[in-house]
Amino acid sequence: MKIFLIGLGVLGLIAVAISAYVRLTPSDPDRWHSMPAAVTNRDTSGGAMRVVGAGQDGLARLNKIIRATPRTQVLAGSVEEGMITYVTRSRVFGFPDYTTVRQAGPQLEIYGRLRFGGSDLGVNAARIDGWLHSFAQG
Repeated sequence: MKIFLIGLGVLGLIAVAISAYVRLTPSDPDRWHSMPAAVTNRDTSGGAMRVVGAGQDGLARLNKIIRATPRTQVLAGSVEEGMITYVTRSRVFGFPDYTTVRQAGPQLEIYGRLRFGGSDLGVNAARIDGWLHSFAQG
């Protein structure tokens, strides 16, 4: 019984250490505030891309929707620059997902991806699609 409790305590400490690492590791804007050369409408295991017609004020309108999302903040960029990168953290462990939105003429290019792990289980695609649904309702 004593060994079991010690093992349980060690597992608890490991979980706390991992959670602290995930929450406290800084996000480097130079690494995350970027877009691939070509953005298309596709999903990958680690994220999602979308291209949508939005008009010339699309970034400003979508920015308001994204900023109202819980646990989401701006990492870098601005509407005036024409590109913004956001960090959205998961509710329980605080895993960061990065979403970059760029105004490209009358279109918005959106690139969401995870930082830790190999798959986001569709979370980034669902978040982006939810934002775009709100945007279309607008």
